[in-house]
Amino acid sequence: MAIESATTNGSSIKRVRPLLLIGLALSLLILLTLLVASITLGAAKIPLSTIYDAFTAFDGSTDHLIIYTVRLPRSLIAVLVGAALAVAGALMQGLTRNPLADPEILGINGGAALAVVIAIFLFGTSSPSVYAGCAFFGATASAISVYFLGSLGRGGLTPLNLTLVGAALTALFYSLMTGILILSQRTLDEIRFWLAGSLAGSDFTLLSQVLPYIIIGLAIAFALGKQITTITLGEDVARSLGQQTVWVKVLAAVSIVLLAGSAVAIAGPIGFVGLIIPHIVRFLIGVDYRWILPYCAVFGAILLLISDIGARLLIRPQELPVGVMTAIVGAPFFIYLARWKVKR
Repeated sequence: MAIESATTNGSSIKRVRPLLLIGLALSLLILLTLLVASITLGAAKIPLSTIYDAFTAFDGSTDHLIIYTVRLPRSLIAVLVGAALAVAGALMQGLTRNPLADPEILGINGGAALAVVIAIFLFGTSSPSVYAGCAFFGATASAISVYFLGSLGRGGLTPLNLTLVGAALTALFYSLMTGILILSQRTLDEIRFWLAGSLAGSDFTLLSQVLPYIIIGLAIAFALGKQITTITLGEDVARSLGQQTVWVKVLAAVSIVLLAGSAVAIAGPIGFVGLIIPHIVRFLIGVDYRWILPYCAVFGAILLLISDIGARLLIRPQELPVGVMTAIVGAPFFIYLARWKVKR
């Protein structure tokens, strides 16, 4: 019977894999379409023919310069930030088995943002590389604090304890940021749009500063897909199967810090992408993280591109921070999860 069951499961996986590959290919096609739309749409609408000419026969005209220096880097950064946040959220939810786990809700984004604000306040720096270093430090410190304080509560490291500690630390971080910004008008003027989560002003220099970190973070995450799937069954089960759960958690934490820290450094603390996307992906494809993580990367990029396009068009020629758009979608979803998932 066991052999027959294993054979049946193997046959099912073989039948499902082509469907998952087709779904991933279609998702990438949608992402590519939205990428073109993101380059086309904005305060000034640029025809597709002009975009084609910019890539095949660049002539230095105003439209071509807008495409190369503004629209294209901004769109690529939206793709990378969306993918990074969604994969980081999926890893956190898988490791903690907490449906509310997310870089924003558990305080990682807030810690990274606070570190950047303190660096600007104390040293007056505006270097992207300094932003990245401070964001990584803040993300690491906040992640350690959340897990340590969450383990002290009644019942240990439960999903509810993690959520409560993360929410408390997030409130503390943003209160400290508010105090600093009240004291320093210079710091406020420099980063007030960034603090709401914004892709405005993105360029290839900024992209090149964090691209290596995002690539490394995604590579580590994708390599851990099988191990994270096993951990979701319970740590006892994972250990009984010979898995080194401590090393898996350490590597996953490194990936989360690299992804969340890079996203905050380049675009500010954008919330809810890492919360929404993993739930949608698990609903569509199941619980295998070897597929969940690539799908999350693509779906996260799609969500942030749509949000950024909406932020540019809603009050054109002005624009909203993209973090406002993701919050409009994410806040009701968070309330639903808090009301039903955590209670259950």
